[in-house]
Amino acid sequence: MARRVLPLLLLILSAGCSWFGGSDNTIPPAELKTIAQPIGVQQLWQAKIGSGTEKQFIRLTPALADGRIYAASHDGLVMALDALSGQRLWETQTQLPISGGVGLSDNDLVLAGTSKGQVIALRQDNGQEAWRATVSSEVLAAPRAAAGVVVVRSIDGKFTGFDARSGERIWTYTYAMPALSLRGSAPPLVTREVVIAGLDSGKLLVLSLAKGLPITEKTIAASRGRTEIERLIDIDAEPRVFGDTLYLAAYRGNVVAIDMRSGNLVWNRDLSSYAGLDVDAGQVYVSEESDAVLALDRRNGGTLWKQADMTGRRLSAPAASGDYVVVGDFEGYLHWLRKDDGSIVGRIRAASKGIAAPPLSAGDIIFALDQDGTLGAFRAGG
Repeated sequence: MARRVLPLLLLILSAGCSWFGGSDNTIPPAELKTIAQPIGVQQLWQAKIGSGTEKQFIRLTPALADGRIYAASHDGLVMALDALSGQRLWETQTQLPISGGVGLSDNDLVLAGTSKGQVIALRQDNGQEAWRATVSSEVLAAPRAAAGVVVVRSIDGKFTGFDARSGERIWTYTYAMPALSLRGSAPPLVTREVVIAGLDSGKLLVLSLAKGLPITEKTIAASRGRTEIERLIDIDAEPRVFGDTLYLAAYRGNVVAIDMRSGNLVWNRDLSSYAGLDVDAGQVYVSEESDAVLALDRRNGGTLWKQADMTGRRLSAPAASGDYVVVGDFEGYLHWLRKDDGSIVGRIRAASKGIAAPPLSAGDIIFALDQDGTLGAFRAGG
């Protein structure tokens, strides 16, 4: 555990910043500029999800399915709400320190992991507990599931597969951990056949879903520098897929596109991102390490535009929504950027605390959860 906490502390001290809202001596937060002709942004509803992250260095991300949104807080509360109205459908107090979640399974489960290495599965329809299981250490990534298998990633370098119906352990795979890494874990991408994950070492790992056996492992971003801090590299952002192409972003590394059929690299850009990316039919949107937002051509990785008016504001990963791409920041603002040129055209103070988890997009509606547990739904242009 100490090996995981130490790199976080060293990174914060060396950068002079805090993910929780402290000052950044290297890149001061940009002041928000007045938008000349803003689009209207409407708050549809707002709800409180427990105590939020309770100042833990974790990202709790909501999940959407079948007109419902599911969210959790570190104090153990899991809640289901109607996505359009915000009406509470059920809530369950698990009494567990939730640190990774939430995930959904194809057999109607809501999944979460805890800081004590527990995994809990609740029924999507009523919140009743279906099963509990344990893994070997803390869970910081939302569990993922497909084809009757739940995959849980723990911070000690292990992936564990569970039977989605019974909670029985099916397999465990352990990968080599680097000496130093950021505190965080990227949720794996789980399909009907494989598990795809970015690792703390800057590598891409592919496992078979059924048995957890390694299929391939390749370096996405190579570490550089003489000291361990300089060589620190990590993939803490969730992979994205569009069509047959996988997109991945690494901290102090690269943004890459990989053909999932052949495993070949399509393109590679030297960009560093901790927050992550999103993708649509034409573009890949990246929140860069400096908090500039870039749009890259999905076909070749070329830069289409760069929005640098929000540098230092500790942006979330982008979320593509209609004609816009949306990011959250450390003061609880949501910002709408035009997809065609990156200009900032909308803004709303969505919450009082920072928005670190990626916003969720459903058509023209954006859902955002802040660190204090405030969940809201927003629509632009109406």
